[in-house]
Amino acid sequence: MELRHLKYFLAVAEELNFTKAAEKLFISQPPLSRQIIELEEEIQAKLFIRNNKKVALTEAGKYFEKEVRELFQNLERISVKTKKIAQNVSGEFRIAYISSIYSAVISKLIKHLKEQFPYVNFKLFEVSTTKQIDALEQGKIELGIIRSPIKSPKIKSQLWFQDGFSVVYNKSLIQINSEKEISNLKDETFVFFNKDYAPHYHEVLLELCAFYGFTPKVVHEANNINSIVQLVKNGLGISIVPSNIATNNQDSEIGFIELKKVNLFTDVSLITSKEDDSEITKSAVAFLLNFKK
Repeated sequence: MELRHLKYFLAVAEELNFTKAAEKLFISQPPLSRQIIELEEEIQAKLFIRNNKKVALTEAGKYFEKEVRELFQNLERISVKTKKIAQNVSGEFRIAYISSIYSAVISKLIKHLKEQFPYVNFKLFEVSTTKQIDALEQGKIELGIIRSPIKSPKIKSQLWFQDGFSVVYNKSLIQINSEKEISNLKDETFVFFNKDYAPHYHEVLLELCAFYGFTPKVVHEANNINSIVQLVKNGLGISIVPSNIATNNQDSEIGFIELKKVNLFTDVSLITSKEDDSEITKSAVAFLLNFKK
């Protein structure tokens, strides 16, 4: 039995007319009839009832049609998946991440993946959470690192870690020693994320300030966490940043005070397409989940 036998059978089953089926297959009717007879002889079952007026499927033929259609659907699925796997092994893999993720983690991830998949071209993009979600839904990236929440039926989200918040300030301009003094910052100029760029994060920052009894005077906005820290260092204000930034920043000119009383956290999540089952994606996610943050 060959695939052509099955294709010919499906054509006749669909048309229930040997002449029309032959035309659809671009062959003449006699060879088509012979192929169907060969198929019936091989499986030892009559698939069609033939008479001068019509062609109809037997009960065995109806069952065979159902199974053969599923077989071809599986073959198509297998072909598509095989192509995707082949592309991943020698193609490109695109990773997007938010600016507040420590760059050393990303570097170690790429090194890990390069060792496993040396022929893959890995591309990195520093992109906001909202843009990452759009890009993943459109198939423009394979892996995203975002700050939750996320609502998309097409995306699988896994919590990587929960991050707290810390006030960042210029040590030579601001005198503050503990969290108890945070409310004294009410008259200071703040540097925040742009509301349109990171709406959820912007709301969290306002909520944090409200907890300590004031509304921040936001004078400067930026779309990059490193830009925010640099503006603070340059004396243009203070800010509130994720605590992992404080943990990984060694600049002696700026100080950090972790906000522990508020008990407010942000979820940092790994996002992938629900349809993505590639080995590269699995390896990348597993590495990050096991990484000591």
